[in-house]
Amino acid sequence: MSTLSENLLGRGTWQERLDHIVTTMKEMSQHTDPQEMVRAYTKRLRQMSPGNRIISLSRRGLKDPWFRVTRYSEWERDVNPWHELDTLPLYNHGLFSELIYGNAPRIIDNLELDSVDPASQYLEGQHSLIAVPQFEDGKALNMVIIAREEAERFDPEQLPEFVWISNLFGRATSNLVMAKQLRDAYAQVDFELKQVAEIQHSLLPASLPSISNLKLAAYYETSQRAGGDYYDFFPLPNDKWGILIADVSGHGTPAAVMMAVLHSIAHSYEHEDDRHAAPFLDYLNHKLCQRYTEDSGTFVTAFYAIYDPHTYRLTYSSAGHNPPRLRHCDDVAVEVLDKAQSLPLGVIDHAEYKDARIILKPNDRLIFYTDGIIEAENHDGILFGEDRLDSVLSRCKQEPQEIIDDLLEKVRSFTSNTPALDDRTLLTARVV
Repeated sequence: MSTLSENLLGRGTWQERLDHIVTTMKEMSQHTDPQEMVRAYTKRLRQMSPGNRIISLSRRGLKDPWFRVTRYSEWERDVNPWHELDTLPLYNHGLFSELIYGNAPRIIDNLELDSVDPASQYLEGQHSLIAVPQFEDGKALNMVIIAREEAERFDPEQLPEFVWISNLFGRATSNLVMAKQLRDAYAQVDFELKQVAEIQHSLLPASLPSISNLKLAAYYETSQRAGGDYYDFFPLPNDKWGILIADVSGHGTPAAVMMAVLHSIAHSYEHEDDRHAAPFLDYLNHKLCQRYTEDSGTFVTAFYAIYDPHTYRLTYSSAGHNPPRLRHCDDVAVEVLDKAQSLPLGVIDHAEYKDARIILKPNDRLIFYTDGIIEAENHDGILFGEDRLDSVLSRCKQEPQEIIDDLLEKVRSFTSNTPALDDRTLLTARVV
């Protein structure tokens, strides 16, 4: 009687068989697609032992006695069972059903089949076989059958090792299937996140407005595909402009969704009062608390200002947002716009917001920002902080874009170009 290893690995010296195995393992290790790996493995197996006929069965998703034939070495067309499962032959009786639902390996030395048995068309002319279950969750969901024309061609002494090897191969194939499914899922999620990011960016101003006596620049960077930072401008009567910067708590898609909600609410507000900034924050807060943030724990920090180019007056109100920095060029000190602080939006309905006012002067510089700037960390866990932010305003001849470029260069140098862990938004202005 020939040994099982001879039937499965071919005859030859142990070194020749080992060389075949090593070559096969190297080839398999390079595959990332399960179909390609199975195809390569089957090809090698048939090259080493060309007399074998190989049939693969599956009962995944089926009930006793149903099963499918998922692979057959005599099929002329290369079948991918992961893509064509519903087109594969489906049966509910016969030897194959008995074998796969038996949940155990078997050797049949003298094979005899009734012509009505579905297995007969796959095993015609074969007189011995070995059936090896591949277990998943304790059940033989798949099975490999190898048949030979001669009777009594499989040695049961080698059966334990072959069951072991076959199941390891089955597990490796399953891991590749799951890895591919995971890659496909990640690709789909990434595609959807790109779509979210594109939608989010479309909600930001397409270009900066032309405001009398005010020169502007802006920078927007999300830490993930999409984020929760938001800035916007609102034209008001008498050449005035509303300027909003906001930061939704959290990161990624949930924050981006809330940012979109905030955008919608902000643009539903009737900007009839061009003298006070606080009513706008009252409106945003009430709408968020009423429908969106009460049970979610989400909140939004926001700073809203109304600029009057005729009087240079800036009227502002803050909902827990980082106070902007103002540098008068006739004074070395940086002024912090923190006179009208209140709770973030979406925390408590009917929270009270108040106004503060300041008169700007020509050549004043302003920085509106979100906390992704000052909370950027270096490798020692030290924050960039407000002092380093203020130092950027030390040179009064800077244009708004130069302020942004200088600040970002300092942040990147401080963090050693570490990717942003939080969204970073900047609005800079020079009074002209």
